[in-house]
Amino acid sequence: MRIRATVAAVSGALVLSAFAVPAAQAADDSRAKAPADVAAAVEAARSAGNGTSAFAAGAEGEPRPLAVSFSNVKINNGKNIVVGTTNVVKAPVTYTLTHAADVDIKAADFFTGVDLYRGANWEEAEFGMSSEDAVCTASSATVASCKTTVEIDPLWLLNEDAGAWKAAAYAVAFNGEDMEDPNPENIGVAVKDPAGSFKLQRFSRLTVNASPEPVKKGKTITVTGKLSRASWDDNKYYGYTKQSVKLQFCKKGSTTYTTLKTIKTDMKGNLSTTVTAGSDGYFRYAFAGTATTPAVNSTADFIDVK
Repeated sequence: MRIRATVAAVSGALVLSAFAVPAAQAADDSRAKAPADVAAAVEAARSAGNGTSAFAAGAEGEPRPLAVSFSNVKINNGKNIVVGTTNVVKAPVTYTLTHAADVDIKAADFFTGVDLYRGANWEEAEFGMSSEDAVCTASSATVASCKTTVEIDPLWLLNEDAGAWKAAAYAVAFNGEDMEDPNPENIGVAVKDPAGSFKLQRFSRLTVNASPEPVKKGKTITVTGKLSRASWDDNKYYGYTKQSVKLQFCKKGSTTYTTLKTIKTDMKGNLSTTVTAGSDGYFRYAFAGTATTPAVNSTADFIDVK
């Protein structure tokens, strides 16, 4: 079984740290261990809890508040993230970081980033992925614009991961502490959770074929197609069953598609319907999408009506 892991790149190091592992895998010791500095940064941020306040009072033995706040957090340019079966998707993340004048965001032991996760909150996330260490550019003495990227490999995902996700932004200042064995009370941490939301979706495909070609006016045209989507369980594509799909037509010389009818896919994702030939033009299928699967239009198929 696959190990479900979160991947982060901080200070140029590739990190694997367990986020959530199914019970059947709990005894598996093959998970890669995170370098101590990066693991400590993420752990310090997570231990701060899931509150939205960056200035909540710290408890004894836990990281202390860091005078940092986050705003304008944008995941993947405000769009849902769509993942197929093979390609690693790199989702950009941008946000504004506001900090007190005595917080050195350029210090070697200062880290900030964003985690994407599925679950009620970051602290109790069911599964998630960490961004690379953000690069922050100061726009004033206390404000910086930060950019980072989250890489999403379909090999990390299962179909159950499709749907609603959230983002948590964090900053950690180790303040000179040994990152391999720090005193938590000297670490400064700020967390905003949730800092954003989006949908993680399974890539979809839609085909169309209108026949016969050419066809006499008044005769029957059969339009077939198939709606399929990525399966992250085995990295293959399967038909998306019982989904409503629109058959649309665009008359030759026009750029506007008109919906002729709405039909549903069968148990294998197949589509088939008939229309009467009227004029030259293009047929296509259009799928509006669901929470787990993005909208998609097929390519257009031209029919020559004699």
